[in-house]
Amino acid sequence: MRFGVVVFPGTWSDCDFHYVVSEVLHQPVRYVWHREHELGQLDCVILPGGFSYGDYLRAGAVAGRSPVVAALRDFVTRGGLVLGSCNGFQILCEAGLLPGVLTRNECLQYRCQSTHLVVENIDTPFTRGLRAGQVLTMPISHGEGKYHTDAETLARLKQQNLVVFRYADADGRVTKASNPNGSLDNIAGIVNPEGTVLGMMPHPERASETAMGGTDGLLMFQSLLGSLVEDGSFLKR
Repeated sequence: MRFGVVVFPGTWSDCDFHYVVSEVLHQPVRYVWHREHELGQLDCVILPGGFSYGDYLRAGAVAGRSPVVAALRDFVTRGGLVLGSCNGFQILCEAGLLPGVLTRNECLQYRCQSTHLVVENIDTPFTRGLRAGQVLTMPISHGEGKYHTDAETLARLKQQNLVVFRYADADGRVTKASNPNGSLDNIAGIVNPEGTVLGMMPHPERASETAMGGTDGLLMFQSLLGSLVEDGSFLKR
């Protein structure tokens, strides 16, 4: 499976993702500069965390209008997979590839901590290897991770089962106390209707080796590889 990790000015999780894909998964991966207009024969493009363009205007606002994000639209149309983590989630929302917006944490503090996520949707390439209701542990690291959208969009997300992860406690209970940033409905990750574009605030790349404290994030990558075997090729070549 061929991966690409997008690099914007201010990105800092690109090396972490590149390491996990190349050294842990042993899959081909290349860095994609934000000015590139062509994504070639990649199967999955990763938008990593960081502070793209210094998070001026709003987090992800400038990056959401970059050449490589414009190229993502054709990539997604051809069946390509996109994973946006943290700032990557913010960029996907700013670009209109996912609905809603990420705003300042309710506590108005930067939060860097471990969180529990309950898996809500297993009908995506990113989660097919997981169980509905399974609890994962992954870290967050953000100041603008409070997901918000209008009531109509929230209803649509629920009706179409587009919420993939919710913040929960260790037993999988979705509670206010387990919500680290005040996200609407404890939403930690959503997907597009086709299931090919996933945005999430937690960092799966930081939970992919035992030495890092856990491997729950690796389960998502393994699910992707399993989906490739099951479906053959993602892109319509």
